[in-house]
Amino acid sequence: MDKISLQNPLFATYVIAAALMILKAVSMSWLTVVRMTQEKGGYRSPEDLRKTALNPDPNPKQLEPNERVERIRRIQLNDLESLPFFLVAGLLFVLTDPPLWLAQWLLYGYVVSRLLHFAAYLSAQTHDMRATLWTVGSLILIFMTLWALVAALHA
Repeated sequence: MDKISLQNPLFATYVIAAALMILKAVSMSWLTVVRMTQEKGGYRSPEDLRKTALNPDPNPKQLEPNERVERIRRIQLNDLESLPFFLVAGLLFVLTDPPLWLAQWLLYGYVVSRLLHFAAYLSAQTHDMRATLWTVGSLILIFMTLWALVAALHA
């Protein structure tokens, strides 16, 4: 069976986890726009103050930071910092042909940890809570990366 095939349950597990994480990360841009529209502010560029159908009453205060918008931007930045590592580490990991149960636990565990991290950040939970959820995902990435490294060194 080809390792990079949806017929391979390991690779299919990776594809599901990766697709969920990509969709989550992309949705953050949409959530930012929704928040800016709701708040009628949190804009970043001077041209955003031009009168348009979506901004009929521009005001210079719309360029000031808005905490509800900035919170979404911070969540998105956190995603952008971690998603590339997950995509690469996950792919390298599944290419080593680990047990399916282990791949499912790690890949889906990472997805769950990131979704819980998002919920904690969005609902303004403490740093300790966010850090705990971030740590779970980070340890999963480290484990998968070391697994791939050891497999490559033994090849």
